[in-house]
Amino acid sequence: MPKSKVRKKPSYSAPVGASGSLSGSGKQLKPSPTWYAVTMVALLIVGLAYIVVYYMAGEHVPLMRDIGSWNFAVGFAFLMSGLIMAVRWR
Repeated sequence: MPKSKVRKKPSYSAPVGASGSLSGSGKQLKPSPTWYAVTMVALLIVGLAYIVVYYMAGEHVPLMRDIGSWNFAVGFAFLMSGLIMAVRWR
């Protein structure tokens, strides 16, 4: 069986202004500082830990017992804050 022709693909060249610039202004986006990642992970862990503690010992912790089901809102607020930070992390 004859071998098919090998076609050369044109080399890729990035469009002008697509190298991480901010809406064509020419500014490069800087990576996030170290504290940003640490804060993001801490918020995610605190939110998860809060919900786990509420499930495991919520009736024995006075503040958690007083606010009842609002503990889910507190835990998910920490989680959502961490997730929002994760979206903006570079």
